[in-house]
Amino acid sequence: MTVRPLLSVRDLTKRFGNRVACRDVAFDLWPGEVLGIVGESGSGKTTLLNCLAGRMTPDTGSVIYDSNASGLVDVHGLSEARRRLLTRTEWGFVNQDAREGLRMGVSAGANIGERLMAIGERHYGEIRRTATDWLGRVEIELDRLDDRPTDFSGGMRQRLQIARNLVSNPWLVFMDEPTGGLDVSVQARILDLLRGLVENLHLSAVLVTHDLGVARLLTHRLMVMQGGRVVEDGLTDQVLDDPQHAYTQMLVSSILPV
Repeated sequence: MTVRPLLSVRDLTKRFGNRVACRDVAFDLWPGEVLGIVGESGSGKTTLLNCLAGRMTPDTGSVIYDSNASGLVDVHGLSEARRRLLTRTEWGFVNQDAREGLRMGVSAGANIGERLMAIGERHYGEIRRTATDWLGRVEIELDRLDDRPTDFSGGMRQRLQIARNLVSNPWLVFMDEPTGGLDVSVQARILDLLRGLVENLHLSAVLVTHDLGVARLLTHRLMVMQGGRVVEDGLTDQVLDDPQHAYTQMLVSSILPV
């Protein structure tokens, strides 16, 4: 049986006026693979992630996704309605600021339940049972099911956002600095949680981070971006232990402990 890439990206370019945020990016993401995109602020990594996830339209290039429901689809050729359906069912997106990925005015259970309803679940008792189960998975006390995210700490909000995204068993999850802005002890807890969920659920993911320690812990393969271009691409341990490009060498020497 021939395995196809889950995501195929070709010649992706995005400009903002005279500034090129990403240029001629091309890669394949395979089922079960976690790809990290690293680089300094302004390197283009978040713009690239938003183009991959259909949140931003590139100027040129293509993003082809192997959908469970529809086969190969051109992400940027989909109607807005079909793209929204895709993001609610087969995809997840974990924002750096959990408030952007949650409905702050409804309960924790409702935040998780909305994703279940998007994939067809209608039985209230089953929705509530599954939401409760997922609170446990992300280490939130079960009696917080009816509390709103406004009453949660930053780390709890991030864990709730993760539960909201993963409850529908997505094929592909996009993560934008999922531990950014959190205290170091909270970061460690979130990272441990994410690593376990990614492995247990056999998720494919694209992770944007400036933290090479996070990249080493969570990713199989790494793309290094500088000035909108991918300057190095390889297995994570190979890139971090034996960087070939001068920019990658600078990143590793300045961020990772020696």
